[in-house]
Order: sequence, then structure tokens, then C-alpha cells
Amino acid sequence: MTTTTGAPPSAYPADVEAIVRGRHGNPFVVLGMQGGDGKPLAVNTFSPQAGEVEVLDAATGEVVAALSRIHPEGFFSGFIEGRHQRFRYRLRLRAGEFEWELEDPYAFPPILGELDEYLLGEGRHLDQYEQLGAHPRTVDGVDGVVFAVWAPNARRVSVVGDFNAWDGRRHPMRKRIGVGVWELFVPQLERGATYKYEILGLHGERLPLKADPVSFYQELAPATASIVHGLPQPQWNDGEWMAGREARQGLSAPVSIYELHLGSWRTNEDGTPLHYAAIADQLVDYLTALNFTHVELMPVTEHPFTGSWGYQPIGLFAPTSRFGAPEDFAGFVDRLHAAGIGVIMDWVPAHFPSDAHGLARFDGTALYEHEDPRLGFHRDWNTLIYNFGRNEVANYLLANALFWLDVYHIDALRVDAVASMLYLDYSREPGEWIPNRHGGNENLEAIDFLRETNRLVFGRHPGAQTMAEESTAWPQVSRPIEMGGLGFGYKWNMGWMHDTLTYMSKDPIHRRHHHGQMTFGIHYGFSENFVLPLSHDEVVHGKGSMLGKMPGDTWQKFANLRAYYAFMWTHPGKKLLFMGGEFGQQREWNHDSALDWHLLEDPMHKGLQTLVGDLNRVYRDCPALHQLDCDPAGFEWIEAGDAENSIFLFLRKGREEAPPIVVACNMTPMVRQDYRVGVPHGGRWREILNTDSEIYGGSNVGNGGYLNALDEESHGRAASLRLTLPPLGAVILAPDGA
Repeated sequence: MTTTTGAPPSAYPADVEAIVRGRHGNPFVVLGMQGGDGKPLAVNTFSPQAGEVEVLDAATGEVVAALSRIHPEGFFSGFIEGRHQRFRYRLRLRAGEFEWELEDPYAFPPILGELDEYLLGEGRHLDQYEQLGAHPRTVDGVDGVVFAVWAPNARRVSVVGDFNAWDGRRHPMRKRIGVGVWELFVPQLERGATYKYEILGLHGERLPLKADPVSFYQELAPATASIVHGLPQPQWNDGEWMAGREARQGLSAPVSIYELHLGSWRTNEDGTPLHYAAIADQLVDYLTALNFTHVELMPVTEHPFTGSWGYQPIGLFAPTSRFGAPEDFAGFVDRLHAAGIGVIMDWVPAHFPSDAHGLARFDGTALYEHEDPRLGFHRDWNTLIYNFGRNEVANYLLANALFWLDVYHIDALRVDAVASMLYLDYSREPGEWIPNRHGGNENLEAIDFLRETNRLVFGRHPGAQTMAEESTAWPQVSRPIEMGGLGFGYKWNMGWMHDTLTYMSKDPIHRRHHHGQMTFGIHYGFSENFVLPLSHDEVVHGKGSMLGKMPGDTWQKFANLRAYYAFMWTHPGKKLLFMGGEFGQQREWNHDSALDWHLLEDPMHKGLQTLVGDLNRVYRDCPALHQLDCDPAGFEWIEAGDAENSIFLFLRKGREEAPPIVVACNMTPMVRQDYRVGVPHGGRWREILNTDSEIYGGSNVGNGGYLNALDEESHGRAASLRLTLPPLGAVILAPDGA
């Protein structure tokens, strides 16, 4: 071992052995330049790829030391004679006839600032993605990549990749003791490099290689490595949309959502996925033609298993690479915004998969999840549950929610599986769950987390929205936090969906016995700000397609579905329809294949699609159908009790200047002639939509376009209309001139 007279050895044998065996938890006290400030200078490097190593003065290029191999596996060490103050240096390596120079990662200072360290330790770093993850940066004039990852209980963390032959001994990281974040600057590494973290757990065990929890780009599944990318820097052209979006998705706006699975909406001819740009080009034209205001994306966060539809995500900060790079996804959003279409994203903080490369036991302990499976494991999905009560975990998820709104301009987060978060006994038998500190079944930490998510989203991103998929009667989901609510902007109305679909699946002859399933929703219809969802969950797992749920022969199935859509589009609440439902997809949704677009060659399917476009147009253009969607003043039954004839009559109202809308639905195949309907006032009324019109595939039974109200009392109103109600049809009427 090389020494200088009176100096300690350039590297202690125990340290050398720990580095070589990949067991050293504090590599910066061994590797790099040691000494200085009057003490002898030494340089140590573990370079198993080299046969010889020299130290160069970076300023002059002068060779100042030839290091000795003091361990046969490639640990080189040596003193620098005549110098006692540290200086910038480089390493020159040789292996056979090859020679190359590199910067030493252990020559660079700590990366995290004191404020970052403090905020991360407190669990209050809402922009943590600007520090954690992999970021191309220039440090001390040298280009490279900064890596930082939270793993407080790890004995050692290394970044590995093709650049170091996936050898965890080569780039062990520095631990910031107070916060448990490991960091390292890898000089000369470039964007596009693949990497993972090699971690020794609490007891020194080597864990499966882990993808970066804050990676911005992942390898294409089934590969699982992270890719150095850094925060995307898209070129946005959506200033007009962002400035006006608050008015476009607030409670008084017409919000009609097309739910989309990116991989199976359309594909290339050979069945391969479309690129984000190609999807955007086709989707903009399609949604514009059908007058949808928003698209809701099933989870785009990276996920290893395509069959999970994205609901078992691992890369929470990475848009899936199945359709392109991060900037391509940003371009997708920008393209939709330019066309006046909002983008909602499904966000999944309720659970995460146990895949070995993911968050499960990330540092050898239950870091993101609970140790106790009664708190930390979902039996329904075989997934793990975040520990919302741990500040750092809540911070990770809160930062992620804000990330998608800030970095990618997402307009709303639809939060998946909220019910599973709210209840400690969700899908558990007695004895399989742990009560809260008050002895109840409410998950108090999850409640606090959801409230904080909503507070931050609405506080930091004016105009943005949140939507809860919550299937129970939990009160005040979409009410302000200061009133005791959870603070969501909207809640999915799962009860309305279930009741009305059950009714519509009945043979019309039996519907009179189930009349209340169509009317019950109004009893609670304004207790929350509701979205009426006909989502992907209703067309999978043996439930059949929307068209397949309808009874009767082919004509009746289409007529039933047209009438049902008209009932939904005129019912209070914002609208959501899963792709394929707009044209009557016949088979269940299959995530592995595109929708059956050839069906549009059939006039019945084409007619249904035309109807959905017209319903969206009427909903958008008639203020009475959307202005008071979430206000009981916006709805009034005209006739809710005609169960014998399965007829529903109601009035939609907007603000004072908005003309009223009358809706009449006949859910039997019988034509109802001369059916009297009380209306708000006399004069001429116009049939603005009739689901039985021949352009939609109907039998063209209707009212000739216009009717005059008679001064005859009906349904408690001084004026009335005598309508012809088409079979399995609905008509929408407005005062002439409205």
C-alpha cells in the first residue's frame, strides 16, 4: 500500500474491502480525493474496468499521480506528492490498448440544499420531484446526471445501469442522514441512459433492483428500468385554454366526458399502439364532431401489467412509454387544449402493486406501505396500501398530484377507489382490520390526506378540478373542507348508475314494478356535485356491453339505449361515457384490441353515434340542462308516478334568463298518443330532439317539430302540451326561439 512518511495509509483495508464487496454505507469518506487542508492528499477509486489509473490536474492536464492497485478486484489508491490543498482533477484509465478519461463522481459536493433536506424531512416538499429522481445537470462546470432517492433504512444504495455494467459497487451513493435521501452526481452520463437502484436493506440483504419512484420516463413494458430524462420541457400553446378553464369545468358548465383507454381506442392496422400524436390528431376530430367537452384518460402513469388498465401503477411520475416519450404526452394534452377539450386523468393513490422492482419494501422495510397486512394489503386486488399517516409518503403522493397539473397541465384528477381509502374495514371481515384511535372504521389518515390533496389542488391550480370515484354513502365528499367535507369538486354517482342500469335491463313489461329505480336518484341528487358515470367498469367482467344490457330484439336494444342516453343527458349531473358506448359496441371491452369501428357502417350504430353528438350539443347549448346541474332549483318533476306506463316527465331550469326544457321519456315499446304534459307557460314549443328520429335509427314517431301549448291545466300547471310519445323513446322540448 502506497504511503507518505508520517501519513496514514491512503485507504484503510476495512474500507477497501467494504467498497469492493459493495457494503460501504458512506463511500465519500473513502472514494475520491481525501485529505487536504495541510494533510497529505490521496485519491481512491474503485475502477474494476481499468488496469491502470492516473490522476490528472483538470486545469493543466498534468499527470500528478499514478495510482496503485491495492485490491485485485480494482481498487486503486495513491498519494499526490507535493500538494496539500484540494484541486479539480480527472482520472485517466487504461485497459489493454484502450485509454479514456473520466470525471470522478466522488469529486463533487453534496447535491441537496439545506431547504430541500429540511422540507423532505418534514414531509412538506411539494416540489420534491425537482430534486428527487434523475436530473441532467451541470455541476462545477461538468455535465452529468444527479440522482436522488429516499430510502432511509437502507444500508447502502447504488445507482446501476448500462453505464456501469449494472455493478452496484461502482456508484454507491451519499446518504443525507437526517432525511434518509441518497444522492450522487454521475458526471458525463447523458439523457436516455437506463438505470435502477441497487439497495442493501436494513439487515444488509441485497434487494431486487428497484425502479426510481420519481422517474419521469420508464422502459417500455415488460422491461422495468427507469430512463434518465429529467423534467420534461414542453412547448405549451394552451394559454387561452388555461386562462378560461375554470369556467369550462365548474358546476354551472356543460361537462360531458369521454372516458378513454389509450391503448384500445384505435390502433395501427397491425394492432400496435398509436403514438400520442396520432391519438391526439384523431381524437380531437372525433370529440369535436361529437361535442364532448372533456376526455378522461384511464391511468397513464407507468404500469408494468397492461391488463391492469393502468390501475396498478408503479411509475407515478412517468406517463407510460407505450405511446411515446414524456414530451409527446405533453403535446397530446396541448393539442386537446387547443381544440377546447379538457383532459382529466385517473389518479391512483389508493394502492400500488407488489412487483419486486416497485415500491414494495423499497428499502427492505415497509416504507411506503404498512407493515401490518390488516392495514397495508388489499385482498381484492393483491396490492399494497400506502401509509397515509407517514408524512413522507403523504408528501410523495401530494407532490405527485400537483406534478401532473403543474408539469403536464392536466385539468382534473379523477381519484380512483376512494371508498377503499376511507374505510379501514373495506372488503374485510371482522378481525381482519384495525380500528382507528376512536374505535371506528374510518381511515383518519386517508381522510386527512384526501382533504389536503383537494386543498392543494384548488389552492395552487385555480380552475383545476378533482373527482372522486366513491361508491358508498360517505357524506359530503364534494363539499368544502371547512364545512366538514372532503373537498372534492365532483363525485361519481355510482348509485344512480347502478339503479338506472338495473331498470333499463328489465323487459319493458316488468319496468312498472321498478319505476322507483329511475326516480330515486333525485332524492339525493343534489347532496353532492355529481357526475353520472357509464364507465369502463360497466362493460367488463361478464357485464356485457351497454348495448348488450338492453332487452329486446336488435331494434329495441338500440331504442332502449337511445332513450336511456337521453334520460341521462337531461338528468341533473355532469356526464361520462366510456368509449364504444357512443356507437353501440356489441362485445365487451377488450383492452388488447381496438374498438369495432366497422360497426359504424351499420345505420343503427351510426345513428346512435349521431344521437350522442346531438345530445352533447343540446346539453351544451341549452343552459337549463347544465347551469344548475348541482342545484335542486334546476330540476322539477312534472310526472314521476306514472309507473303503469313507464313514463317520466320532468322540467330542467337554468338561471332566470334561461328558457326551461321539458323532457318526456317513454320506456315501453307502446306509442302514447295525446299524452298531456303540463308546461311552465303557453305558446309555441319546439321538439329539439327526438330519440326515435329516423336519423338515429328510430321509427320517426314524433310531434312534427312544433306544438302549441293549450290553456288547459295539467300536472299543476296552467298550460299543457298534448304529446305523441314515441316507443322506447324520449323527446326534449324547448320554447320556440330558445
